[in-house]
Amino acid sequence: MNKKIALPLLAVACILPFMPFTSEYMLHVFTLVMVYMVLAMGLNIVPGFCGLLDLGFVGFYGIGAYTAGLLTINYGLSFWVIVPFAALNGALWGILLGAPTLRLTGDYFAIVTFGFSELVVLFLTNEIWLTRGPLGLPGIDPVSIDLSFISKALNPAWDWYYEFDGELPYFFLALVMVLVIYGVMRRLEDSRLGRAWYAIREDPLAASSCGVNILNYKVIAFAISAGIGAVGGCFFARWTLFLSPDMFKFWESFLVLCMVVLGGLGNINGALIGAAVLVALGEVLRVVLPELGLPVETRFLFYGLIMILIMRFKPSGFLPRIAATGMQNPIIQDLKKRLDRERAAA
Repeated sequence: MNKKIALPLLAVACILPFMPFTSEYMLHVFTLVMVYMVLAMGLNIVPGFCGLLDLGFVGFYGIGAYTAGLLTINYGLSFWVIVPFAALNGALWGILLGAPTLRLTGDYFAIVTFGFSELVVLFLTNEIWLTRGPLGLPGIDPVSIDLSFISKALNPAWDWYYEFDGELPYFFLALVMVLVIYGVMRRLEDSRLGRAWYAIREDPLAASSCGVNILNYKVIAFAISAGIGAVGGCFFARWTLFLSPDMFKFWESFLVLCMVVLGGLGNINGALIGAAVLVALGEVLRVVLPELGLPVETRFLFYGLIMILIMRFKPSGFLPRIAATGMQNPIIQDLKKRLDRERAAA
């Protein structure tokens, strides 16, 4: 994102919680938007960069959330310790799922990932000894910042301990999370790894003929995507303080995928816009429809109609990937030219 746009947006985001019209409910919605931004950026790696249809992303989201919840309840670990552990756990499951299945393509791969997400929900529902099943997982501690070991060393009367209370600290923590992951995604996109992903998406045969190990790069993409999803789940667990298997059903994967597609497949900024638009749209319909005398349950009907209209008039999403980069990826063009020459020679 251009600095001339990014810096004013960041300034607006920082002062937004302190505006007179900002209520606790609005802060909650803003934080929810940022949670979905993280998920959309994570999922964007697989379908957006590599061209694979992943319908099981919510499984990694649930793994991260329950990892955070169980470690908090059973061992009392800090949020800051759990975040990297949850990310690694999500990435590990991404490798375990991706290594044997990423040889599949198209519908077959989508079905496998869909099955994985359903298996995660079944595990969370049936393994009552671990997850309490349908009863859910209550009693998760909020995020806290404990610097008392430093303050007491300086002065025994000092106690630098702060426990998050209300929506405001979570809003800023979510903002930091979005900025960090956005920065990571930008670095990945401009790296050799990111260019290889784009090459695989545009023409796997050309990429393979140029020495790109397609399976390895796909597994790396799947692992990073799963790790980011798990980080989003970790934050979600310590924010809501309660987890249930119903929170991680297929609908969540579908919703995040819609955010990525409507925002612009393969475009990081598009994923952010898609998340903001779809979350805000759902909340607006929830408020507006009852005032118009319509039952709130009909919001899904209008939600679907609006999504259809968006795809009708913006089939490539709000920000198509080429519009963001301003040019075709040179490595892809080079690979295509080389493949065309080889085909002509054959």
